[in-house]
Amino acid sequence: MTCDFLPLAAPGVRTLQPYQPGKPESELRREYGLSEIVKLASNENPLGPSPKALVAVREALNGLARYPDGNGFDLKTALSARLNTPMATLTLGSGSNDVLELAARAFLTPAHEAVFSEHAFAVYPIVTQAIGATARIAKAYPPDHAMPYGHDPAAILKLINDRTRIVFIANPNNPTGTWLKTAELQALLAAVPESVIVVVDEAYGEYVEADADCPNALRWLDRFPNLIVTRTFSKAYGLAGLRVGYAVSHPQVADLLNRVRLPFNVNSLALVAATAALDDLDYLERSRTLNRAGMRQLQTACRTLGLTWLPSVGNFLCVNVGRPGREVFVELLKRGVIVRPVDNYGLPDFLRISIGSQAENARFIEALGAVLKG
Repeated sequence: MTCDFLPLAAPGVRTLQPYQPGKPESELRREYGLSEIVKLASNENPLGPSPKALVAVREALNGLARYPDGNGFDLKTALSARLNTPMATLTLGSGSNDVLELAARAFLTPAHEAVFSEHAFAVYPIVTQAIGATARIAKAYPPDHAMPYGHDPAAILKLINDRTRIVFIANPNNPTGTWLKTAELQALLAAVPESVIVVVDEAYGEYVEADADCPNALRWLDRFPNLIVTRTFSKAYGLAGLRVGYAVSHPQVADLLNRVRLPFNVNSLALVAATAALDDLDYLERSRTLNRAGMRQLQTACRTLGLTWLPSVGNFLCVNVGRPGREVFVELLKRGVIVRPVDNYGLPDFLRISIGSQAENARFIEALGAVLKG
């Protein structure tokens, strides 16, 4: 008996294209029989996890037969102290992807719309379409702008109407690395109606240098009660494998997010690891220092190779390779280097390169040079 289950699916799910993660090293080993592989595809921390997080995880292993703390009290307590915000403003998630979906589930319906920019993080259209809401995509800045392919606040505001319930803003944005500066983002928040939830996704916020004028949106929570700020432990804190993130918002908004949050959505190892990592300030500073040096290393190499790149304050660089990026991606795979093509983001001639260790960056630079010389 042959069944067609597609008509049974929710309308938004029928045509949904799932998120495509970076190619895992194990898959490349199977395909090409390679043993030495460098992965610079998923914006992971090359330092690995915080030593304090590893100790906390080992100590928690004997408790795996128990459910985790469903409210995440210890992690919320630590976040509350670090961020100087009440615990009632916090919502924990299985990575920041989870809290982005919680925002969509709490505020979007098939009768409403979400607004976000071209070239923005792929999760925004996915969570919008899965719920059956309508995505309105704002035109990004042109390639000759000072912030090429970055969010254009005027274009975003132009799409907001009576049906708009959420605006998603990635600051800095993935995969471009671009950002809205303080005055731009503040003016945008002030112009959005209070009835529209604005989600500012700061997954890469810990990497931002002080002179970049990329704002910490948490400082505006009191002024803009419709603001949700999302963050993650997957990047600068090196806990991508454990999946833990959080949102900070007005207590009533946080309450609504927590109503749709699944029970025990953050596992016990993630909770203790994140709590410990948050306290490891030396590790966080080493992560930033390594990222700063790696960014210079990649930019210098691109300049030598005659390549241009987009401005970035994250832990990655979006590079114009001057030809179809996916072709270069495949050739790099053959040399044991995994990066990220971004043609699915509307950037067909670009590759997104995560910043790795000095040796990993050097391996990529050597392979890229060989591919481009052909």
